[in-house]
Amino acid sequence: MERIGAAVQRNIDDRRIAGAVTFVSRRGRVAWFKAQGMADREAGKPMRPDTMFRICSMTKPITTVAAMILYEEGRFLLDDPVSKYLPEFKDPKVLVKPASGEPYSIPATREITIRDLMRHTSGITYSWNADLGPIYRANNVGDGILQYDGTIADSVKRLAGLPLLFNPGDRWEYGLGIDVLGRLVEVVSGKPLDEFFRVRIFEPLGMKDTYFYPPDNKLERLAAAYTYYPEKGLNRFPETPITEGSFIYSADYPYRGPKKLFSGGAGLVSTAADYARFCQMILDGGKVGDTHLLSRKSIELMTHDQLGKTGPDQGFGLGFGIDGVKAPLPELGSVGECNWGGFFYTKFSIDTKEQMIVIFMGQLHPAGDLSLDRQVHELAYQAITD
Repeated sequence: MERIGAAVQRNIDDRRIAGAVTFVSRRGRVAWFKAQGMADREAGKPMRPDTMFRICSMTKPITTVAAMILYEEGRFLLDDPVSKYLPEFKDPKVLVKPASGEPYSIPATREITIRDLMRHTSGITYSWNADLGPIYRANNVGDGILQYDGTIADSVKRLAGLPLLFNPGDRWEYGLGIDVLGRLVEVVSGKPLDEFFRVRIFEPLGMKDTYFYPPDNKLERLAAAYTYYPEKGLNRFPETPITEGSFIYSADYPYRGPKKLFSGGAGLVSTAADYARFCQMILDGGKVGDTHLLSRKSIELMTHDQLGKTGPDQGFGLGFGIDGVKAPLPELGSVGECNWGGFFYTKFSIDTKEQMIVIFMGQLHPAGDLSLDRQVHELAYQAITD
């Protein structure tokens, strides 16, 4: 396991990353948990095991679990149309871009279902998409990693009035569908998403350091974010947002600005230990100790490929990517291993076969060609001796 520490330290010494927290557990026992480098290089603040990170898209599995809790209560079926609960999604349209002339939209062949939201087959995309991104930006659709003066209800209502990239169910496209799912959780439960998360997930699991917007007395534990450009090297994320085409993102959204947007797709801040508790719940079939969040059958459904022929080369369940079910394993791991990552260079994997969790927490974007997150995963697996 020391090879993990050596690899992280090498990248710190090479000034590719300021610092990281790495975590590995197997069969419910922590095998490796180490903080290295700096949480804030400029302030001379070392990385600590309880340092907090912007986990961005690692929010998505948590939002999906929230929805599955309501699903188990009989509030909806996965193939229900979203418009049954969010009427603004009734009669969706699909964008058409002709070879010449202005784009236009036509009626979609079917409605978006809740399953479409969970598995990214809704036709909804992100603002970095060349075709729809500028339309999202012009209509003030929030994506969770930039200050936003509005709620998730405001953003989702604006999104609902815009065309889809393709007909629901036609293919996989990563997008804001989980933000829509978060809004659906609010409507069905009658609770704001932050409150639902806190009462139904965080408190039962003992996740005491996970928030959309950390309280002031914990902000000093939030790691600074960095950028890496080959020509400039490693630098602190600028005070102003970075613009890449129609996509704009900041690093100070967790503590500066209106702090009203509960983005189910990208908004959370957490620690390695907190996220490990969440992963252990998945690994243990929906429970931690005597605390049951979901049934074992729901976890089986979530961690089972939901794309089928829709994604011939890709495995994706409800809220997770799934390795080895459509194509050979890319590196060390297990068939059926669930995983995903976050925009600011965080990553997790859950392996039911090996009873193993691997978590990598950095704070870097763009990251250049850095592959440290994947390397940590492989080094955890090479250490298995049974």
